[in-house]
Amino acid sequence: MTIRALLSALVLLLAAPALAQTDEFLPLTTPVELATGEPDREVGELVFRGGVEIAPDKAGIGGISGLEWHDGRLYAVADDGRWLVLTPGDVQGRLVDVSSVRIGPLLDERGRKLGGKDRSDAEAITRLPTGEWLIAFEREHRIARYPSPDAASSGSEDDAAALIAGAEANGGIEALAAYGDNLLACGEWVDPTRPNCLRITPAGTQAFLLAAPEGIAEAGGVPTDAACKADGTCFVLFRSYNANEGNRATIVELGTDNTATPLAVLAPPLMLDNFEGLAVREDAGRTYLYIVSDDNFRNCDGGERAGCQRTLLMKFEIKGTAPDPDAPIVAAAVPATKSTARPGTRPFPQAESVDVVLTTEMGDIMIALETERAPVTAKNFLRYVDEKRFDGTVFYRAMRLDREPKPNGLLQGGTQFDPERILPGIPHEPTSRTGLTHTHGALSMAMGEPGSANGDFSIMIEDQTGLDADPSASDPVWRNGYAVFGYVTEGMDVVAAIHASPIDPAKGKGWMKGEILAEPVRIISARRAPTD
Repeated sequence: MTIRALLSALVLLLAAPALAQTDEFLPLTTPVELATGEPDREVGELVFRGGVEIAPDKAGIGGISGLEWHDGRLYAVADDGRWLVLTPGDVQGRLVDVSSVRIGPLLDERGRKLGGKDRSDAEAITRLPTGEWLIAFEREHRIARYPSPDAASSGSEDDAAALIAGAEANGGIEALAAYGDNLLACGEWVDPTRPNCLRITPAGTQAFLLAAPEGIAEAGGVPTDAACKADGTCFVLFRSYNANEGNRATIVELGTDNTATPLAVLAPPLMLDNFEGLAVREDAGRTYLYIVSDDNFRNCDGGERAGCQRTLLMKFEIKGTAPDPDAPIVAAAVPATKSTARPGTRPFPQAESVDVVLTTEMGDIMIALETERAPVTAKNFLRYVDEKRFDGTVFYRAMRLDREPKPNGLLQGGTQFDPERILPGIPHEPTSRTGLTHTHGALSMAMGEPGSANGDFSIMIEDQTGLDADPSASDPVWRNGYAVFGYVTEGMDVVAAIHASPIDPAKGKGWMKGEILAEPVRIISARRAPTD
């Protein structure tokens, strides 16, 4: 699901997956907690900032063994020879969803799919400042170069060859991280008799032993991934497993002099799995770490069974960069761009519609109401317009999603359940019936459940198609989705400007805290546009 998990908690907006049999689609996800009932659980120097379980879905997602943050997305490789690009859905600084996945096969130098387990077992990925990518493979141990993950391999990186000489087939390079012109590589072993890590710099290579820290050493912990900041400070993920206890994980901060400082030990009864991927993200002076687990293609999807595993994606913030835990996280405002100011696109431009102008304190917004495609919902909105029930109401909420392109999210306004303004709820018109969709500029009715929508509505900033109906969903909430009834044809720059207005951190309750405008923007009037 997309942002639906958060919105269902609000009982205001509920999203549904929109799966497609292509290499890019909306995956099925379920929110998870590190510790039940403790949304901001602290462990050592880390603060949990949300997580999701990703279902295998039609693409057979699984086996994720390496992770890298780049340009607002998480790049990953799987041990069946595939690359993935995951777009995380953050709301108020918390990971609540993965809003899209792109997935495809890794290719050899001739542009062919890698054949066989020995050739395709990808375990780590990192991006060089040049824009090239390095991907480490085990069994047939090597580090391959790629212009981009979806392109044919362009060669190899051979400076780490000595590290993996003589390594066991299933114990090659698991951790790979670039910073500047330097590279950190670690193998999947901890053996006092030989180094397991290597720093590769323009001046040469330095091999060293990175021991498993207390709390995981006794469980047989080994390195499984690494990520580095630009200044050369790196983070190394260790994991362990034994049949009696299950999984543990540890994240170690590695100084430029290779001094290791454990940040946290994750152990039962916390929610854990076979964590093999680690990525670092620096944002506005704060440092986040993402970890992902490898389900070994034995996913628990469909029910618990012996030996099953999950694909878990979790986000943590390093304490030194985190705000007061009691302070709401207010997503930064992003001004409108040229792209944001583009109008919405009507899927059926020839269908009958009625134009309405919302005159606000910050400018006019022109809307095309889809009276033919969504007659019940559009008629309801027109009744509010004709009876002047929107006059003097406000835009009061700006949900700011932390994903590219920015700004991203939705703007909400309307009657706010004012008993003097609202009319009875209306029958629900799902997008599966109307053919409309929650793309950029779409208007959608806010509601608690189908049949309860009245005088509150939202305007989409960038595509939020996870709010569309999903007829294949087993849950009736996801199956119904939200009702689109119009599109902004002029004035998306005004919508974005209102969306960027200051937030009052003290306003709002629950998930809405940190999303309420400090000074709501008044809708002066709502009128049918003059016809020629």
